[in-house]
Amino acid sequence: MIRRTVALAGALAFGVGIATAPVAAAEPYYKNCKEARAAGAAPIHEGEPGYRSGLDRDGDGIACE
Repeated sequence: MIRRTVALAGALAFGVGIATAPVAAAEPYYKNCKEARAAGAAPIHEGEPGYRSGLDRDGDGIACE
């Protein structure tokens, strides 16, 4: 029993056996086109980081043109 407790304490102290999810890099999010332009990101083409249909007024795949 003591051995198991010591082994568990050691494993926890060094993070062994603890599964953690990797932190994904967040895609840029622009509240509006003014914000995207200020960041130097406009125009944003479909498939590029930061593109979303809410910024593409005419639906042609290019936001904040």
